[in-house]
Amino acid sequence: MAALKTLVLGGYGNFGARICRALAGDPATDHGIELLVAGRSAASAQALAHTLGHGAQGIALDHQAPGLADRLRALGVSLVIHTAGPFQAQAYGVAQAAAEAGAHYIDLADGRRFVCDFPEALQAAFAAAGRTAVTGASTVPALSSAVIDHLCKGWQHIDSIDICIAPAQRAPRGEATLAAVLSYCGLPIPVWEGGRWQPRRGWAAPTPVQFHRLRPRLGAVCDIPDLEIFPAHYRVRDRVLFRAALEVGIAQRSFATLAALRHWGLLPRPEKLAGLLHRTGGVLDALGTPLGGMVVRVAGADAQGQPRQRAWHIAADHDHGPEIPCMAAILLARQLASGQALPIGAHTSTGLLPLAAFAPEFAKWGMVTDVVEEDA
Repeated sequence: MAALKTLVLGGYGNFGARICRALAGDPATDHGIELLVAGRSAASAQALAHTLGHGAQGIALDHQAPGLADRLRALGVSLVIHTAGPFQAQAYGVAQAAAEAGAHYIDLADGRRFVCDFPEALQAAFAAAGRTAVTGASTVPALSSAVIDHLCKGWQHIDSIDICIAPAQRAPRGEATLAAVLSYCGLPIPVWEGGRWQPRRGWAAPTPVQFHRLRPRLGAVCDIPDLEIFPAHYRVRDRVLFRAALEVGIAQRSFATLAALRHWGLLPRPEKLAGLLHRTGGVLDALGTPLGGMVVRVAGADAQGQPRQRAWHIAADHDHGPEIPCMAAILLARQLASGQALPIGAHTSTGLLPLAAFAPEFAKWGMVTDVVEEDA
């Protein structure tokens, strides 16, 4: 079988470089994937490719320039992995170009509209091309849905889903990620709560969240695809919430202040502060640790109709937390490289991967997971 020629767009960025290292350095796949590290800077792409070895190449590629489909076709690309966020402000140009070039497509998008509208917008193009397109191949909704499927297998119904991500203060931060979260800071977010849609302001009103191996933190509501996908997908009766809990309390309260300023009309575009916050965020690192994690809590009725509440926790030490958002894309790329079928057409990543598929990746980075039975 010919090697899967895989182009990682944003390949030398915070997440792209991690994906490139995994796909180039894995003995199980280095003969099945021919890697192209791509981004606007040829020098940066080539420098990373040189360190990777395994035949990796670095090329200059601007995904916003015209003629992207022709360029992908000329390069003979079979799979595009799009990591060049933020996705909140992007259209579907890269995915459309991949379809036109006859390539598969995977992205790490966490923008709610980008992910939720993706299947309808791209289904026809990828079905006609006979190729697979997967959006949101990241912590949400790929890993989060895998966890819920595992926790609630056989349940009669789900009443609530509460997810909280807790990054380590010292973990590497990408400017694009900061811009993405700041883009909805202070804006009303539609949330399924109390069995109906209600507005919650992004990053406002932080509340305590309990973790198994991490100290309690304050978490605030974030706008992610799960908030829209999960109420219908899992027929959730009462609530679906997603929060982010920064390790240093002053940082969490600073985001709440930015949310208030936007709500009052004093800071209309907080995402413009992404560069400044990215450069200065390290001043708080001395107050934090290299330990981060995530919790997924579900409540409902089990197969016997008994009330249950369960929580899945993951703890990632040594600043390895940013590896988690890359895992789903890596796993899906390996599936394609090994000839395993993925559904043709355009899809969100919801339910595409079982939780067991992530276990070797967790072990590789020394991450610890726990399932805790809680009082219903």
